[in-house]
Amino acid sequence: MNAYRTIQETDDSIETLYEIQKSKFITHLRHVDTEEEARAFIQSMKKKYFDARHNCSAYVLGEGADKQKSNDDGEPGGTAGNPILEAIKKNELTNIVVVVTRYFGGIKLGAGGLIRAYSHAAVLGIEAATVLAMTPFQQLDVAVGYDLLATVEHWMRQHEIRSLEADYADNVSLHLLIEPAAIEHVQAELTDLTAGRASITPGDEQLIAIPAS
Repeated sequence: MNAYRTIQETDDSIETLYEIQKSKFITHLRHVDTEEEARAFIQSMKKKYFDARHNCSAYVLGEGADKQKSNDDGEPGGTAGNPILEAIKKNELTNIVVVVTRYFGGIKLGAGGLIRAYSHAAVLGIEAATVLAMTPFQQLDVAVGYDLLATVEHWMRQHEIRSLEADYADNVSLHLLIEPAAIEHVQAELTDLTAGRASITPGDEQLIAIPAS
């Protein structure tokens, strides 16, 4: 299970606007998990902005960012789709689709100008999104008596341990989320902290979304 960066899922796409030399560049982007979702989003933008001269796009998919595609949609080759794709890659994002719609303002920007404009428009859109670091954590189930609960919870706060919702019955079952490399160390600390009275069971790994700094 590998860490990766993506953007937060939203009900609506993120929209930004960039204007240069009377041309308008409208950027839309959203989180997607499949190529079908990416293509459907691109088509929806083309339908929404049917009167625009260009709806250029790029997407990156997979935990390893192994599926990448861009489209210039009528702009000179390499001046639109690839700069959008490069903006995604420079931000180390995956499972994302970006569409930049251009309304031509009558002044030609030239190849270099187009590359800069599409790149900047894509970056503006990415900056408006909430970037998440999908990080592997292993669940560690810790069952303790109520007499030890305050001690363990204090230790968790000190070490900024993430956790899922606890279960309260005859004992308390805490479900900690620990970085896989630290599992053995945490188990040893908890055993010492509770004088061996805690029941500690390692669980499965899962990816947790953490806001990227």
